[in-house]
Amino acid sequence: MSEPNPLTQSPILPTILRLSAPNIFAMVAMALVSVAETTYVGALGTAPLAGMALVFPLIMLQQMLSSGSIGGGISSAVSRAIGSGNETKANALALHAVLISLMLGLVMSGLMLVWGRSLFELIGGQSEALEQALLYAQIAFHGASSIWLTNAFASVIRGSGNMKTPSITLLLVALGQVVLGGVLGLGLGPVPAFGMAGIALGQVLAFSLGGIYLYAYLRSGKGRVQLTFSRTFHRDYFADILKVGALASISSLQTVLTILILTKMVASLGQEALAGYGIGTRLEFLLIPITFAIGVACVPLVGMAMGAGLVKRARQVAWTGACVSACIVGVIGLLVAIFPDQWTRLFTSNAQVMAYAKNYFLWVGPAYAFFAFGLCLYFASQGAGKLVGPVLAGTLRLALVAVGGLYLLRQGADASDMFVLISLAMLVYGVLTGIFMYCGRWDIVK
Repeated sequence: MSEPNPLTQSPILPTILRLSAPNIFAMVAMALVSVAETTYVGALGTAPLAGMALVFPLIMLQQMLSSGSIGGGISSAVSRAIGSGNETKANALALHAVLISLMLGLVMSGLMLVWGRSLFELIGGQSEALEQALLYAQIAFHGASSIWLTNAFASVIRGSGNMKTPSITLLLVALGQVVLGGVLGLGLGPVPAFGMAGIALGQVLAFSLGGIYLYAYLRSGKGRVQLTFSRTFHRDYFADILKVGALASISSLQTVLTILILTKMVASLGQEALAGYGIGTRLEFLLIPITFAIGVACVPLVGMAMGAGLVKRARQVAWTGACVSACIVGVIGLLVAIFPDQWTRLFTSNAQVMAYAKNYFLWVGPAYAFFAFGLCLYFASQGAGKLVGPVLAGTLRLALVAVGGLYLLRQGADASDMFVLISLAMLVYGVLTGIFMYCGRWDIVK
């Protein structure tokens, strides 16, 4: 039996902040990549910018599934095994996690490469914007497995309580993606400009290099969990990851389906409206990683506490992390609602696009705190293996957007009405997740 893990005994708030710090730097860096990409795309013109708004929800879905949902299931399973003192199981779970992620990466590639055009057309893509979206997607999703494997390796390491190694690696991946995406997309010296395809290729190459490093780390035996190859596989180990990861994937699918519905709604207002909305969602892609960084720090804290039978401590971790996340993201949301042009000017000088983006931030910015609160509780619930409440809250958010969006379209609503709906949906999601968390019970997960 291993010695008790200090993560089951240390003060909660300082520990969350300590574990979150490296994650925040790495995740914000990854999100800043999307800012850099959008800047590159903006330099290519309005049609590529609208095309990026079409492909962005699917890129976001892949990141959420590989890192947040399945990745959360991986970290949860590994941390609960360590918390119960079974490090042999934790090592075995690493290989099972890699196999799951590899298969899902290949499936994601196949689906997008076969039905990508149809999907983009379904959510409102047309003419040049559609073609630009396809240029990016065809390269990005060819390399989907590199992203899935890199996030799987990182999730295994995080599950052991080590946030530093994956965070530094992903920070370097982010820097590499900015450089490679800029050079290949816009051209530099003898390197020609490949446009959207070049920007996507920068992502694939950077993640491939990061994945190679994390693989080598797990094989080296330097960490608490080691990746070893065996011909013996356990159905229960696959289930241990997927019972959390699969249910969490429903939440990710709901989030992205919500964005797709909203994208189609806004696309009906024209290319400028779509580009402005895309700039707004890019900020969300910067804020979500902040919540993600705090949330994934909560996963091993909650998982190890549950593995050790400390249910009360596990719930305290969840509430503390959610409040910290809501405060940080809420402040940013209020600032961008007051000073929207400071963000929008990074991507465009088109007056119409800026007007739509400003209107978006005015209505949606104040609701960011509620979304961050609910999302962090969702991550903490992964550590406990108790996701029904957060998933149900996401279902109700999706229903509100779908029903409300259909009503607004039939009424010929303008952009302001649609942005109010987005804000209301975020508020509902945060409040309901908190209520379900408060009323729910966390039993011991073996």
